[in-house]
Amino acid sequence: MKAGSDFEKRFLGYGLLTAEIFYRLPDHPALLQTFLWQTEDKAPGFPELKRFLGFWEREIEGPIHRVRIAHQALITPVDYRFANGEIVMH
Repeated sequence: MKAGSDFEKRFLGYGLLTAEIFYRLPDHPALLQTFLWQTEDKAPGFPELKRFLGFWEREIEGPIHRVRIAHQALITPVDYRFANGEIVMH
């Protein structure tokens, strides 16, 4: 991966995706368990999340109840902070 590729991916819509997956326990379907999963994914289609949820449906016995996601948007002013002061070193 090139040094600038992470920065370029941000402009293409990629950002940190956090998915909180609520699923039912196979032995106790009345109980919900949560699983947190993070990856870089592209908004708004979220292909990585769809791929992971497809894997879950095929391979994991706990049926998904719901998925809550948070996605870091494109570069925003929050990414840049300027110091409000000066530190002098000898």
